[in-house]
Amino acid sequence: MSEALAGAVRRFLDEVTPAVEALGSGVASVRADRLEGDVALEAFDVVTSFIDADGLHTDNELFALLGTFGPLLESSLGHATPADVRRNGLVTGKRRWAEQPSNLFDLLLKGDRRNGTRAGRTYYERAMALAHEVAASDVHVSHLELGQLERFRSMLLAALAAHEADEPQAVAAGAPEQTTPAAPTAPSELPPARSLEELYAELDALVGLDPVKAEVKLVADLIRVESMRRSRGLPVAETSRHLVFTGNPGTGKTTVARLLAELYRTLGVVEKGHLVETDRSGLVAGYVGQTALKVTEVFTSALGGVLLVDEAYALARGREGDFGTEAIDTLVKLVEDHREDVVVILAGYPMEMATLVDANPGMRSRFPRTIDFPDYSDDELVSILVSLAGKAHYRVDDGARAAARARFTIEPRGKGFGNGRLARNLFEAAVAHQASRVVDLPDVSDEALATLTTADLESAGRSI
Repeated sequence: MSEALAGAVRRFLDEVTPAVEALGSGVASVRADRLEGDVALEAFDVVTSFIDADGLHTDNELFALLGTFGPLLESSLGHATPADVRRNGLVTGKRRWAEQPSNLFDLLLKGDRRNGTRAGRTYYERAMALAHEVAASDVHVSHLELGQLERFRSMLLAALAAHEADEPQAVAAGAPEQTTPAAPTAPSELPPARSLEELYAELDALVGLDPVKAEVKLVADLIRVESMRRSRGLPVAETSRHLVFTGNPGTGKTTVARLLAELYRTLGVVEKGHLVETDRSGLVAGYVGQTALKVTEVFTSALGGVLLVDEAYALARGREGDFGTEAIDTLVKLVEDHREDVVVILAGYPMEMATLVDANPGMRSRFPRTIDFPDYSDDELVSILVSLAGKAHYRVDDGARAAARARFTIEPRGKGFGNGRLARNLFEAAVAHQASRVVDLPDVSDEALATLTTADLESAGRSI
Protein backbone atom coordinates (compact mmCIF):
# COMPACT_ATOMS: atom_id res chain seq x y z
CA MET A 1 0.00 0.00 0.00
CA SER A 2 2.81 2.40 0.88
CA GLU A 3 3.97 3.12 -2.67
CA ALA A 4 0.44 3.51 -4.05
CA LEU A 5 -0.60 5.77 -1.17
CA ALA A 6 2.52 7.90 -1.53
CA GLY A 7 1.71 8.39 -5.22
CA ALA A 8 -1.87 9.42 -4.48
CA VAL A 9 -0.69 11.85 -1.79
CA ARG A 10 1.89 13.33 -4.14
CA ARG A 11 -0.80 13.95 -6.77
CA PHE A 12 -2.98 15.59 -4.11
CA LEU A 13 -0.11 17.91 -3.14
CA ASP A 14 0.88 18.66 -6.73
CA GLU A 15 -2.64 19.73 -7.73
CA VAL A 16 -4.12 21.19 -4.56
CA THR A 17 -1.09 23.23 -3.43
CA PRO A 18 -1.09 25.52 -6.52
CA ALA A 19 -4.85 25.98 -6.12
CA VAL A 20 -4.39 27.15 -2.53
CA GLU A 21 -1.42 29.31 -3.52
CA ALA A 22 -3.57 31.00 -6.19
CA LEU A 23 -5.88 32.31 -3.48
CA GLY A 24 -3.17 34.90 -2.88
CA SER A 25 -2.17 37.10 -0.01
CA GLY A 26 -5.70 38.48 0.30
CA VAL A 27 -6.70 35.42 2.31
CA ALA A 28 -5.35 35.82 5.83
CA SER A 29 -5.33 32.11 6.64
CA VAL A 30 -3.12 31.27 3.64
CA ARG A 31 0.53 31.76 4.60
CA ALA A 32 3.23 31.07 2.04
CA ASP A 33 5.67 29.75 4.64
CA ARG A 34 3.18 27.11 5.81
CA LEU A 35 1.48 26.31 2.51
CA GLU A 36 3.00 22.93 1.69
CA GLY A 37 2.71 21.75 5.28
CA ASP A 38 -0.96 22.78 5.48
CA VAL A 39 -1.84 20.89 2.30
CA ALA A 40 0.12 17.84 3.48
CA LEU A 41 -1.79 17.96 6.77
CA GLU A 42 -5.05 18.07 4.80
CA ALA A 43 -4.03 14.92 2.92
CA PHE A 44 -3.11 13.34 6.26
CA ASP A 45 -6.59 14.12 7.62
CA VAL A 46 -8.26 12.57 4.56
CA VAL A 47 -6.18 9.40 4.81
CA THR A 48 -6.56 8.93 8.57
CA SER A 49 -10.32 9.49 8.41
CA PHE A 50 -10.57 6.48 6.08
CA ILE A 51 -8.08 4.34 7.99
CA ASP A 52 -10.42 4.85 10.96
CA ALA A 53 -13.56 4.01 8.94
CA ASP A 54 -13.62 0.36 10.01
CA GLY A 55 -11.80 0.92 13.32
CA LEU A 56 -9.21 -1.80 12.61
CA HIS A 57 -6.06 0.35 12.16
CA THR A 58 -4.06 -2.53 10.67
CA ASP A 59 -0.26 -2.64 10.55
CA ASN A 60 -0.42 -2.45 6.76
CA GLU A 61 -2.44 0.78 6.90
CA LEU A 62 -0.33 2.37 9.63
CA PHE A 63 3.05 1.49 8.10
CA ALA A 64 1.86 3.11 4.85
CA LEU A 65 0.66 6.17 6.78
CA LEU A 66 3.97 6.56 8.60
CA GLY A 67 6.10 5.92 5.54
CA THR A 68 4.15 8.43 3.45
CA PHE A 69 3.69 11.31 5.89
CA GLY A 70 6.83 10.94 8.02
CA PRO A 71 8.94 12.86 5.46
CA LEU A 72 6.16 15.40 4.77
CA LEU A 73 5.14 16.58 8.24
CA GLU A 74 7.29 18.21 10.89
CA SER A 75 6.62 15.61 13.55
CA SER A 76 7.92 12.40 15.06
CA LEU A 77 5.93 10.28 12.60
CA GLY A 78 9.06 9.19 10.78
CA HIS A 79 10.29 7.34 13.88
CA ALA A 80 6.94 6.01 15.10
CA THR A 81 5.60 2.47 14.85
CA PRO A 82 2.02 1.22 14.38
CA ALA A 83 1.97 0.41 18.09
CA ASP A 84 2.89 4.04 18.86
CA VAL A 85 0.05 5.28 16.64
CA ARG A 86 -2.48 3.05 18.38
CA ARG A 87 -1.20 3.90 21.85
CA ASN A 88 -1.36 7.65 21.20
CA GLY A 89 -4.81 7.46 19.54
CA LEU A 90 -3.52 9.36 16.50
CA VAL A 91 -6.10 7.79 14.20
CA THR A 92 -8.87 6.91 16.65
CA GLY A 93 -12.04 8.90 16.00
CA LYS A 94 -10.65 10.50 12.82
CA ARG A 95 -13.57 9.15 10.77
CA ARG A 96 -15.59 12.11 12.07
CA TRP A 97 -13.24 14.53 10.29
CA ALA A 98 -14.90 13.56 6.99
CA GLU A 99 -18.40 14.55 8.14
CA GLN A 100 -18.16 18.23 7.16
CA PRO A 101 -16.14 20.41 4.76
CA SER A 102 -12.66 21.25 6.02
CA ASN A 103 -11.47 24.82 6.36
CA LEU A 104 -9.14 24.36 3.38
CA PHE A 105 -11.92 23.01 1.15
CA ASP A 106 -14.18 25.89 2.20
CA LEU A 107 -11.45 28.41 1.32
CA LEU A 108 -11.10 26.88 -2.14
CA LEU A 109 -14.87 26.99 -2.71
CA LYS A 110 -15.03 30.65 -1.73
CA GLY A 111 -12.11 31.35 -4.06
CA ASP A 112 -13.92 29.58 -6.89
CA ARG A 113 -16.98 31.72 -6.38
CA ARG A 114 -14.92 34.89 -6.26
CA ASN A 115 -12.56 34.12 -9.15
CA GLY A 116 -14.58 31.78 -11.38
CA THR A 117 -12.09 28.93 -10.87
CA ARG A 118 -12.66 25.20 -10.24
CA ALA A 119 -10.19 24.50 -7.45
CA GLY A 120 -12.94 22.87 -5.38
CA ARG A 121 -13.40 20.28 -8.12
CA THR A 122 -9.68 19.58 -8.11
CA TYR A 123 -9.75 19.06 -4.35
CA TYR A 124 -12.78 16.77 -4.66
CA GLU A 125 -11.18 14.56 -7.31
CA ARG A 126 -7.86 14.22 -5.51
CA ALA A 127 -9.43 13.70 -2.06
CA MET A 128 -11.71 10.96 -3.41
CA ALA A 129 -8.67 9.32 -5.04
CA LEU A 130 -6.97 9.27 -1.63
CA ALA A 131 -10.09 7.79 -0.03
CA HIS A 132 -10.33 5.02 -2.62
CA GLU A 133 -6.63 4.29 -2.18
CA VAL A 134 -7.08 3.60 1.53
CA ALA A 135 -10.17 1.46 0.92
CA ALA A 136 -8.31 -0.59 -1.70
CA SER A 137 -5.55 -1.48 0.76
CA ASP A 138 -7.65 -3.78 2.95
CA VAL A 139 -7.83 -7.50 2.28
CA HIS A 140 -11.63 -7.24 2.38
CA VAL A 141 -13.45 -3.97 1.71
CA SER A 142 -16.10 -3.57 4.40
CA HIS A 143 -19.46 -1.85 4.18
CA LEU A 144 -18.17 0.56 6.83
CA GLU A 145 -15.50 1.76 4.39
CA LEU A 146 -17.91 1.90 1.46
CA GLY A 147 -20.37 3.84 3.60
CA GLN A 148 -17.63 6.28 4.60
CA LEU A 149 -16.74 6.76 0.93
CA GLU A 150 -20.33 7.57 0.05
CA ARG A 151 -20.85 9.96 2.96
CA PHE A 152 -17.60 11.78 2.17
CA ARG A 153 -18.48 12.07 -1.51
CA SER A 154 -22.00 13.29 -0.74
CA MET A 155 -20.69 15.88 1.70
CA LEU A 156 -18.14 17.24 -0.80
CA LEU A 157 -20.63 17.29 -3.67
CA ALA A 158 -23.24 19.06 -1.55
CA ALA A 159 -20.69 21.74 -0.69
CA LEU A 160 -19.71 22.06 -4.35
CA ALA A 161 -23.35 22.32 -5.43
CA ALA A 162 -23.95 25.11 -2.93
CA HIS A 163 -21.15 27.15 -4.53
CA GLU A 164 -21.69 26.31 -8.21
CA ALA A 165 -24.35 28.13 -10.17
CA ASP A 166 -25.10 25.21 -12.50
CA GLU A 167 -26.52 22.88 -9.86
CA PRO A 168 -28.74 20.31 -11.64
CA GLN A 169 -32.50 20.65 -11.22
CA ALA A 170 -34.66 17.85 -9.87
CA VAL A 171 -35.60 15.37 -12.58
CA ALA A 172 -38.63 13.12 -12.63
CA ALA A 173 -38.04 9.40 -12.47
CA GLY A 174 -40.62 6.67 -12.47
CA ALA A 175 -42.90 8.48 -14.93
CA PRO A 176 -42.20 6.67 -18.20
CA GLU A 177 -42.89 8.09 -21.61
CA GLN A 178 -46.01 6.67 -23.19
CA THR A 179 -44.30 4.76 -25.97
CA THR A 180 -44.49 1.23 -27.30
CA PRO A 181 -41.34 -0.76 -26.49
CA ALA A 182 -39.30 -1.66 -29.54
CA ALA A 183 -37.73 -5.04 -30.11
CA PRO A 184 -34.53 -5.28 -28.04
CA THR A 185 -31.45 -4.37 -30.03
CA ALA A 186 -27.95 -3.30 -29.14
CA PRO A 187 -26.90 0.18 -30.30
CA SER A 188 -24.94 0.25 -33.56
CA GLU A 189 -23.01 3.40 -32.63
CA LEU A 190 -22.22 4.25 -29.05
CA PRO A 191 -21.78 7.80 -27.74
CA PRO A 192 -18.62 8.43 -25.73
CA ALA A 193 -18.74 7.04 -22.20
CA ARG A 194 -19.72 9.70 -19.69
CA SER A 195 -17.63 10.46 -16.62
CA LEU A 196 -18.52 8.95 -13.28
CA GLU A 197 -19.20 12.38 -11.78
CA GLU A 198 -21.54 13.33 -14.64
CA LEU A 199 -23.51 10.14 -14.08
CA TYR A 200 -23.58 10.70 -10.32
CA ALA A 201 -24.89 14.23 -10.91
CA GLU A 202 -27.72 12.87 -13.06
CA LEU A 203 -28.50 10.23 -10.46
CA ASP A 204 -28.51 12.80 -7.65
CA ALA A 205 -30.82 15.08 -9.65
CA LEU A 206 -33.60 12.46 -9.66
CA VAL A 207 -36.49 13.23 -7.33
CA GLY A 208 -36.33 11.23 -4.08
CA LEU A 209 -34.81 7.72 -4.18
CA ASP A 210 -32.16 8.56 -1.57
CA PRO A 211 -31.69 4.93 -0.39
CA VAL A 212 -31.43 3.79 -4.01
CA LYS A 213 -28.83 6.43 -4.86
CA ALA A 214 -26.74 5.37 -1.88
CA GLU A 215 -26.90 1.69 -2.88
CA VAL A 216 -25.92 2.43 -6.49
CA LYS A 217 -22.91 4.43 -5.33
CA LEU A 218 -21.89 1.65 -2.94
CA VAL A 219 -21.94 -0.76 -5.88
CA ALA A 220 -19.82 1.65 -7.93
CA ASP A 221 -17.35 2.23 -5.09
CA LEU A 222 -16.88 -1.51 -4.62
CA ILE A 223 -16.18 -1.96 -8.34
CA ARG A 224 -13.61 0.87 -8.30
CA VAL A 225 -11.83 -0.47 -5.25
CA GLU A 226 -11.78 -4.01 -6.65
CA SER A 227 -10.30 -2.67 -9.89
CA MET A 228 -7.55 -0.86 -7.97
CA ARG A 229 -6.73 -4.01 -6.02
CA ARG A 230 -6.67 -6.14 -9.17
CA SER A 231 -4.26 -3.74 -10.89
CA ARG A 232 -1.83 -4.14 -7.96
CA GLY A 233 -1.99 -7.89 -7.80
CA LEU A 234 -4.00 -7.92 -4.57
CA PRO A 235 -6.65 -10.62 -4.04
CA VAL A 236 -10.18 -9.72 -5.11
CA ALA A 237 -13.22 -11.63 -3.88
CA GLU A 238 -15.46 -12.90 -6.67
CA THR A 239 -18.71 -10.91 -6.58
CA SER A 240 -21.78 -10.99 -8.78
CA ARG A 241 -22.81 -7.79 -10.55
CA HIS A 242 -26.39 -8.95 -11.13
CA LEU A 243 -29.13 -7.25 -9.12
CA VAL A 244 -32.73 -7.51 -7.99
CA PHE A 245 -34.82 -4.31 -7.99
CA THR A 246 -37.94 -4.42 -5.82
CA GLY A 247 -40.73 -1.88 -5.48
CA ASN A 248 -44.05 -0.67 -6.81
CA PRO A 249 -44.49 0.46 -10.43
CA GLY A 250 -43.35 3.97 -11.29
CA THR A 251 -40.58 4.20 -8.69
CA GLY A 252 -37.79 4.86 -11.19
CA LYS A 253 -36.43 1.33 -11.63
CA THR A 254 -35.99 1.65 -15.39
CA THR A 255 -34.45 5.13 -15.09
CA VAL A 256 -31.93 3.91 -12.53
CA ALA A 257 -31.21 0.75 -14.55
CA ARG A 258 -30.36 2.90 -17.57
CA LEU A 259 -27.98 5.04 -15.49
CA LEU A 260 -26.49 1.94 -13.91
CA ALA A 261 -25.79 0.52 -17.38
CA GLU A 262 -23.80 3.66 -18.18
CA LEU A 263 -22.01 3.49 -14.84
CA TYR A 264 -21.00 -0.10 -15.53
CA ARG A 265 -19.62 0.94 -18.91
CA THR A 266 -17.65 3.84 -17.41
CA LEU A 267 -16.24 1.50 -14.75
CA GLY A 268 -15.26 -1.11 -17.34
CA VAL A 269 -17.70 -3.80 -16.20
CA VAL A 270 -19.47 -3.93 -19.59
CA GLU A 271 -18.32 -2.84 -23.01
CA LYS A 272 -21.34 -1.02 -24.45
CA GLY A 273 -23.50 0.11 -21.55
CA HIS A 274 -26.86 -0.11 -23.32
CA LEU A 275 -30.07 -1.21 -21.61
CA VAL A 276 -32.36 -3.90 -23.01
CA GLU A 277 -35.80 -4.13 -21.39
CA THR A 278 -38.07 -7.16 -21.53
CA ASP A 279 -40.70 -9.04 -19.53
CA ARG A 280 -42.35 -12.47 -19.48
CA SER A 281 -43.98 -11.95 -22.88
CA GLY A 282 -40.57 -11.30 -24.41
CA LEU A 283 -39.06 -14.47 -22.97
CA VAL A 284 -41.74 -17.19 -22.87
CA ALA A 285 -43.12 -18.95 -25.95
CA GLY A 286 -46.07 -21.31 -26.22
CA TYR A 287 -44.32 -24.29 -27.76
CA VAL A 288 -41.74 -26.78 -26.57
CA GLY A 289 -38.20 -25.62 -27.29
CA GLN A 290 -39.16 -22.09 -28.34
CA THR A 291 -38.75 -20.43 -24.94
CA ALA A 292 -35.04 -21.19 -24.72
CA LEU A 293 -34.57 -19.67 -28.17
CA LYS A 294 -36.47 -16.49 -27.21
CA VAL A 295 -34.50 -16.08 -23.99
CA THR A 296 -31.21 -16.59 -25.83
CA GLU A 297 -32.16 -14.05 -28.49
CA VAL A 298 -33.05 -11.35 -25.96
CA PHE A 299 -30.03 -12.16 -23.80
CA THR A 300 -27.69 -11.97 -26.81
CA SER A 301 -29.03 -8.51 -27.68
CA ALA A 302 -27.98 -7.35 -24.20
CA LEU A 303 -24.38 -8.61 -24.38
CA GLY A 304 -22.02 -5.78 -23.47
CA GLY A 305 -24.79 -4.02 -21.54
CA VAL A 306 -27.58 -4.55 -19.05
CA LEU A 307 -30.70 -6.71 -19.37
CA LEU A 308 -33.68 -5.54 -17.30
CA VAL A 309 -36.44 -8.13 -16.85
CA ASP A 310 -39.51 -6.27 -15.59
CA GLU A 311 -42.14 -8.12 -13.54
CA ALA A 312 -39.68 -11.01 -13.54
CA TYR A 313 -41.69 -12.85 -10.88
CA ALA A 314 -44.24 -13.71 -13.59
CA LEU A 315 -41.75 -16.27 -14.92
CA ALA A 316 -42.35 -18.42 -11.83
CA ARG A 317 -46.13 -18.04 -11.78
CA GLY A 318 -47.24 -20.28 -14.61
CA ARG A 319 -49.32 -23.43 -14.36
CA GLU A 320 -47.78 -26.88 -14.47
CA GLY A 321 -46.35 -27.39 -17.93
CA ASP A 322 -45.90 -23.64 -18.39
CA PHE A 323 -42.62 -22.57 -20.00
CA GLY A 324 -41.74 -19.89 -17.44
CA THR A 325 -39.55 -22.36 -15.56
CA GLU A 326 -37.72 -23.12 -18.79
CA ALA A 327 -37.09 -19.39 -19.20
CA ILE A 328 -35.65 -19.17 -15.68
CA ASP A 329 -33.40 -22.19 -16.19
CA THR A 330 -32.16 -20.86 -19.54
CA LEU A 331 -31.53 -17.40 -18.09
CA VAL A 332 -29.52 -18.80 -15.17
CA LYS A 333 -27.35 -20.85 -17.54
CA LEU A 334 -26.73 -17.87 -19.83
CA VAL A 335 -25.83 -15.68 -16.85
CA GLU A 336 -23.25 -18.26 -15.80
CA ASP A 337 -21.84 -18.74 -19.31
CA HIS A 338 -21.51 -14.96 -19.91
CA ARG A 339 -20.66 -13.71 -16.43
CA GLU A 340 -18.16 -11.15 -17.80
CA ASP A 341 -20.29 -9.97 -20.73
CA VAL A 342 -23.62 -8.77 -19.34
CA VAL A 343 -25.36 -7.62 -16.17
CA VAL A 344 -28.91 -8.80 -15.50
CA ILE A 345 -31.41 -6.92 -13.33
CA LEU A 346 -34.63 -8.65 -12.26
CA ALA A 347 -37.41 -6.26 -11.18
CA GLY A 348 -40.77 -6.64 -9.46
CA TYR A 349 -42.71 -6.65 -6.19
CA PRO A 350 -40.68 -7.65 -3.08
CA MET A 351 -42.50 -10.83 -2.00
CA GLU A 352 -42.92 -12.11 -5.54
CA MET A 353 -39.25 -11.49 -6.31
CA ALA A 354 -38.25 -13.50 -3.23
CA THR A 355 -40.31 -16.39 -4.62
CA LEU A 356 -38.60 -16.06 -8.00
CA VAL A 357 -35.11 -16.09 -6.50
CA ASP A 358 -36.01 -19.28 -4.63
CA ALA A 359 -37.42 -20.92 -7.78
CA ASN A 360 -34.01 -22.01 -9.10
CA PRO A 361 -31.04 -23.23 -7.02
CA GLY A 362 -28.65 -20.98 -8.95
CA MET A 363 -30.65 -17.78 -8.56
CA ARG A 364 -29.69 -16.83 -5.01
CA SER A 365 -25.92 -16.90 -5.56
CA ARG A 366 -26.11 -15.11 -8.91
CA PHE A 367 -28.45 -12.36 -7.69
CA PRO A 368 -27.15 -11.69 -4.16
CA ARG A 369 -27.95 -7.97 -3.89
CA THR A 370 -31.42 -6.43 -3.74
CA ILE A 371 -32.10 -2.71 -4.06
CA ASP A 372 -35.52 -1.64 -2.79
CA PHE A 373 -37.25 1.33 -4.43
CA PRO A 374 -39.53 3.09 -1.90
CA ASP A 375 -42.79 4.79 -2.82
CA TYR A 376 -42.59 8.53 -3.40
CA SER A 377 -43.91 10.91 -0.76
CA ASP A 378 -46.66 13.40 -1.63
CA ASP A 379 -44.12 16.23 -1.91
CA GLU A 380 -41.89 14.14 -4.17
CA LEU A 381 -44.85 13.35 -6.43
CA VAL A 382 -45.59 17.07 -6.68
CA SER A 383 -41.95 17.64 -7.67
CA ILE A 384 -42.27 14.97 -10.36
CA LEU A 385 -45.45 16.59 -11.70
CA VAL A 386 -43.79 20.02 -11.76
CA SER A 387 -40.77 18.52 -13.56
CA LEU A 388 -43.02 16.92 -16.19
CA ALA A 389 -44.84 20.23 -16.64
CA GLY A 390 -41.58 22.12 -17.04
CA LYS A 391 -40.39 19.75 -19.75
CA ALA A 392 -43.66 20.41 -21.61
CA HIS A 393 -43.31 24.20 -21.07
CA TYR A 394 -46.14 24.49 -18.56
CA ARG A 395 -46.05 26.37 -15.27
CA VAL A 396 -47.82 24.96 -12.21
CA ASP A 397 -49.00 27.78 -9.93
CA ASP A 398 -49.04 27.50 -6.15
CA GLY A 399 -52.73 26.67 -5.94
CA ALA A 400 -52.32 23.93 -8.53
CA ARG A 401 -49.43 22.43 -6.57
CA ALA A 402 -51.56 22.37 -3.43
CA ALA A 403 -54.39 20.70 -5.36
CA ALA A 404 -51.98 18.10 -6.74
CA ARG A 405 -50.64 17.38 -3.25
CA ALA A 406 -54.20 16.97 -1.94
CA ARG A 407 -54.95 14.48 -4.72
CA PHE A 408 -51.82 12.45 -4.01
CA THR A 409 -52.64 12.42 -0.29
CA ILE A 410 -55.98 10.63 -0.76
CA GLU A 411 -54.58 7.98 -3.12
CA PRO A 412 -54.47 4.61 -1.30
CA ARG A 413 -50.91 3.44 -0.72
CA GLY A 414 -50.04 -0.21 -1.00
CA LYS A 415 -49.10 -2.83 -3.53
CA GLY A 416 -49.58 -1.47 -7.02
CA PHE A 417 -49.48 2.22 -6.04
CA GLY A 418 -48.63 4.06 -9.26
CA ASN A 419 -46.03 6.56 -7.97
CA GLY A 420 -44.52 8.42 -10.92
CA ARG A 421 -47.16 7.03 -13.25
CA LEU A 422 -49.83 8.58 -11.06
CA ALA A 423 -48.02 11.92 -11.31
CA ARG A 424 -47.88 11.61 -15.10
CA ASN A 425 -51.55 10.65 -15.35
CA LEU A 426 -52.54 13.63 -13.21
CA PHE A 427 -50.38 16.00 -15.27
CA GLU A 428 -51.78 14.77 -18.59
CA ALA A 429 -55.35 15.01 -17.27
CA ALA A 430 -54.64 18.56 -16.03
CA VAL A 431 -53.37 19.56 -19.48
CA ALA A 432 -56.59 18.24 -21.03
CA HIS A 433 -58.78 20.11 -18.54
CA GLN A 434 -56.75 23.29 -19.02
CA ALA A 435 -57.31 23.03 -22.76
CA SER A 436 -61.07 22.73 -22.24
CA ARG A 437 -60.99 25.73 -19.92
CA VAL A 438 -59.12 28.15 -22.18
CA VAL A 439 -60.09 27.03 -25.68
CA ASP A 440 -63.09 29.35 -25.99
CA LEU A 441 -61.73 32.28 -24.00
CA PRO A 442 -61.23 35.50 -25.98
CA ASP A 443 -57.72 36.92 -26.27
CA VAL A 444 -55.95 34.15 -24.36
CA SER A 445 -52.48 35.28 -23.28
CA ASP A 446 -49.34 33.18 -23.64
CA GLU A 447 -49.15 33.02 -19.86
CA ALA A 448 -52.67 31.61 -19.59
CA LEU A 449 -51.87 28.98 -22.22
CA ALA A 450 -48.81 27.90 -20.29
CA THR A 451 -50.27 27.89 -16.75
CA LEU A 452 -51.97 25.03 -14.93
CA THR A 453 -54.28 26.36 -12.22
CA THR A 454 -56.02 25.06 -9.14
CA ALA A 455 -59.17 24.39 -11.17
CA ASP A 456 -57.22 22.35 -13.74
CA LEU A 457 -55.63 20.12 -11.10
CA GLU A 458 -58.85 19.72 -9.11
CA SER A 459 -60.77 18.69 -12.23
CA ALA A 460 -57.95 16.36 -13.25
CA GLY A 461 -57.86 14.83 -9.77
CA ARG A 462 -61.54 13.94 -9.97
CA SER A 463 -61.15 12.37 -13.40
CA ILE A 464 -58.37 9.86 -12.74
